[in-house]
Amino acid sequence: MLLRKVEKFLRAHDMPATKFGRLAAGDPRFVLDLRMGRIPRPRTEARTLGWMAEFAATAAASDTEILEKKDFAHAL
Repeated sequence: MLLRKVEKFLRAHDMPATKFGRLAAGDPRFVLDLRMGRIPRPRTEARTLGWMAEFAATAAASDTEILEKKDFAHAL
């Protein structure tokens, strides 16, 4: 179920629902509508899941980069 995955994503990335909707679907009410029972089209669902995966990968890469820089700073 898309809503469950979105809610988990919002908690994991500490992201407001309206920001997620704006970035992932171009609709700030997207998550609010899902919470009210909106069933997105399969293409919208796939696009949203793809955006979430890309965002998570980018966030993980930047987190790793930050940690590597911190480790390097401690080595000096």
